Amino acid sequence: MTESTIANSQEYQSFRSSVPLKTYIVDDDESKEWKLYDAGPKQVKCPLVCFPPASGTADVFYKQVLALSAVGFRVISVEYPVYWTMREFCEGFRKLLDHLQLDKIHIFGTSLGGFLAQKFAEYTHRSPRVVSLILCNAFYDTTIFNQTNSAPTFWMMPALVLKKMVMGNFDRGFNDSDICDSIDFLVERLDGLSQSELASRLTLNCMNCYVEPQKLQGVDVTIMDVFDDCALSYAVREEMYKCYPDAKRAHLKSGGNFPYLSRSAEVNIFIQIHLKKYDGTGESAKQNTETESNNSDTT
Repeated sequence: MTESTIANSQEYQSFRSSVPLKTYIVDDDESKEWKLYDAGPKQVKCPLVCFPPASGTADVFYKQVLALSAVGFRVISVEYPVYWTMREFCEGFRKLLDHLQLDKIHIFGTSLGGFLAQKFAEYTHRSPRVVSLILCNAFYDTTIFNQTNSAPTFWMMPALVLKKMVMGNFDRGFNDSDICDSIDFLVERLDGLSQSELASRLTLNCMNCYVEPQKLQGVDVTIMDVFDDCALSYAVREEMYKCYPDAKRAHLKSGGNFPYLSRSAEVNIFIQIHLKKYDGTGESAKQNTETESNNSDTT
């Protein structure tokens, strides 16, 4: 099978050769392996962490990792191990943050990644770990997928059946080449997932679960949406706005399901706008260049 346009691109090849893929085991079960790319200044202790969709791997955010780290941000893109319950996922991610010695983070989460980001913020609300959320094509209640009854059976379904379930949300009716390229790339990532990886993600995506927004009142939220067709209906987006009435909104005219790939320049600008208010504070995802230059002047 020929590789997608994105996988063959010079930019993606440069990313793979310059940013190493790291693996961490933080659970007692050694089969649960977190994978991540970590780029940008390591002295930044409140980085931007990217959570992929059900079909995605850590490299789907390579355009964010490259562009944002180049201007001083620390960006960590993660890939989840096999977890079957929300509590298990949240505990595992908390252990990963402890291992990386990160007390606070910002999260950019897309689709399932956006839902997991909200649930982790909710899970840690008594001892907050999440400063802010950027939720792209995200949802806060899994009942929208009408799969809550069948979710407990995903673990035993063949990989091919699970992949077809995910592919049903990939609209290929686009004429836009960047959107088509982004779909091809995600299909490749999907093909690389094992049956258990995909089944566990779909279980988290579809099990009967919802976010309690009152527990996220101290979290700064930006909701990022596309105006063209994506897997989420207009009604679901409206519910997200009601859930977070004080959230800032970042709208893209188009971009499909994966705007962080198909419209990366716009998405990266919105991310920088969201994070700018934290510049110069202990919650900045960016290296404080003014302090750096002042220090170099005095030495």
